[in-house]
Amino acid sequence: MSQQGPILVVSTARHPSWASTLDIARLFPVVETGWAEAPRAIEQVQPAAVLTSTSGIDEATIAALAMPIATRQPYLPLIAVDPQVPLPDHAIPFFQSPAGPDRLEARLRAALRVRSLHATVMRRLSPSASIAPSHVDPARDATVLLVGRGNAYPTLSVSLGERTAVVGALSIEAAARHLNVRDIDGIVLAEGFSVRVIDAFLTVLAEDSRFRNLPVVATAADLAPAYNLPNLEIISGAPAQVVSTVLPLVRQHAFEAHLSRTLKAIDAEGLIDARTGLLTAEAFERDFASAVYQTQQRGGGLSVARFAFDPQHPRAQFDGARIIRRLLRQMDFGAIQADGSVVVAFAETDLKAAHAIARRLSSVMRHTSHGNHAPRWEPVVTVATLLPNDSAKSLRSRLHGEARRAAS
Repeated sequence: MSQQGPILVVSTARHPSWASTLDIARLFPVVETGWAEAPRAIEQVQPAAVLTSTSGIDEATIAALAMPIATRQPYLPLIAVDPQVPLPDHAIPFFQSPAGPDRLEARLRAALRVRSLHATVMRRLSPSASIAPSHVDPARDATVLLVGRGNAYPTLSVSLGERTAVVGALSIEAAARHLNVRDIDGIVLAEGFSVRVIDAFLTVLAEDSRFRNLPVVATAADLAPAYNLPNLEIISGAPAQVVSTVLPLVRQHAFEAHLSRTLKAIDAEGLIDARTGLLTAEAFERDFASAVYQTQQRGGGLSVARFAFDPQHPRAQFDGARIIRRLLRQMDFGAIQADGSVVVAFAETDLKAAHAIARRLSSVMRHTSHGNHAPRWEPVVTVATLLPNDSAKSLRSRLHGEARRAAS
C-alpha cells in the first residue's frame, strides 16, 4: 500500500519512544508537533493519520483535537497511545506492550487501508455524497461477538449491550459458527477458557484473511499479544474499560464493512442496497418477475419466504437482512420491502425445502440481542411456492395472505 500522506505525531515530548516504530517501518514523512500546534498542523500538512501520545493530557484537550478530525474526508485515523482518560468515540486506543513492538505499525496500516477504501468510494460515488465514520452508530450498525463463560460474562454482556448488538457464545466452537454465518465487527474474549484454547483461537483468526483485521479484546492477563492481528488488545480491566477499548475499533470495522458494501453497490450500478447487501426493492421486483416467468416456461420449482420483524426494533430488520444475505445460496435473492419485512426468492426449491431454509435462517437470527436490554427476537416467517396458474403478483399476494392468517 502506497503512503497516502504524512503521519502526524502529536506529543508533549520530542520524538516519543513509540515513534521509532514508524522510522523502522519506513512510514515517511513523519511530522511531529505539540498539542497546542496540532490543530493548525492538521490543516497545513493534511496528514493521512494522526498518532498522539496522551500521557498527562486531559480529556478536554483530546476531545478538542478529535472533533475536527471526525469530520474530515476521507477518513482520518486518530490513534491514541496509552490513553489514561476516556477517549472520543472515533479515537482508536493503542496500548504498548514489549511483547509486540511492531503492533503499532500493524494498527496504523489497518487504519490506512480503511482510509484508502473510503477515498476509493468517494472517487467512484456518483452523484457524490457524504460518507463519514460519524454516520456509523455501533448501536445501529455493528455486532460484537462476546465469548466467555466466567463471572464477568453477564456484566460484559450488559455493558456491551448498552452500546451495540451482542451475539453471545459460551464456547469457542459456538463462536466459530457465529463467525461463519453472520457479519461480526468485533470480538471480546472473556474469561472461562485456558490460555492454550485462547491461543489456538487467536491463531486461527490470524491465519484467516476474513477475520485477521477484526477488533479483538482478550481479558486473559497472561496472554502475550504475539499474533498477526493488528486490532488485538489484551487488557484485564473492568468491563467498562473493555467496552471503551473495543468500541472505537468496532466502529472503524463497521465503517469499513459499510464502505465495502457501498463499493459493491456501485459495481452493481445501484442494484444492491449498500446497508444490507441485498437487492434494492426495484431490482428484486424485476428479477422476481423474470424468475416466475422462466419457471413457468421451463418448469422447476420456485418458492418465496417473507420474514416479518418487530417494528419496535428496526435494528433487527437490518441484522436479519445481513444474515440472510450471508447465508443465501448464489441462485437465491432477496430485498427489504417498504413494510420492513424481507422477502427472499428460492430458485429451484419446493415448499418443503423452502421451509427448511427459512427455519435455518430464523434460528441464526434468534441468537442476537440488540442493545438496551432488548429481548432476543425471531421473525414471523411465511412461505409460499409457485403454483401452475400463479403469476408474480398472485404468488406475492398469497404470501401476504399466509402472513395474515399466521398473525391471526
